[in-house]
Amino acid sequence: MRKIIFLFTLFVCTQLTAQYVQNTSTDISIGLGSTSQNVTSNKEFNILFIGNSLTASNDLPKLVEIAGKQKSIIIKTKMIAYPNYAIMDHWNDGKVQKEIKRNQYDFVIVQQGPSSQQNGREILIEYGRKYADLCNKNGAKLSYFMVWPSRIYYHTFKGVIKNYTDAARINDAILCPVGEEWKKHFDTTQNFDYYSADGFHPSLKGSQRAAEIIVEHLFGDE
Repeated sequence: MRKIIFLFTLFVCTQLTAQYVQNTSTDISIGLGSTSQNVTSNKEFNILFIGNSLTASNDLPKLVEIAGKQKSIIIKTKMIAYPNYAIMDHWNDGKVQKEIKRNQYDFVIVQQGPSSQQNGREILIEYGRKYADLCNKNGAKLSYFMVWPSRIYYHTFKGVIKNYTDAARINDAILCPVGEEWKKHFDTTQNFDYYSADGFHPSLKGSQRAAEIIVEHLFGDE
């Protein structure tokens, strides 16, 4: 009789222990999964765009928000863009410094004209350094939005690509190589549909592609 009671007690204890282990393991697994998912889904990224009409056309920042949403990335944007402005002009105005110093942006994306010539290159590098230093002090990462030349200056495309690429590398910034991707599309398809009718500003399709490239290079496989 005692043997039967002992075996029964041993059986009950074994079952309770197994059930405890199973429940504990399940709780831990669910907890870790939920935490990881919530961190990803609840994170909101703030981006400041600084540029000219190439950024303002078709409201590129809004298209970036849409492109992010398609990847389940929450993006909020603000834009400071004036016609024909270079990043030097924005800096000299002083407005962008005040905005960056609000310390609320994850990325600051700068853009100016094609900049295939020496003067444009120097501005991208020298003033880019000022932006990079200010971004670093205020929790943001500088990014360059590489643009493109007008169709009549298509032959300067390599200079545009090189100068934006060099500026990003020198200033340890993220490069969003929109112009380079545009050129690949043009050279492969001979379809210049990313340009609008004026042969310089982007069509809606061109801006949408630019937004996709920007999101890809800011977030990767986020």
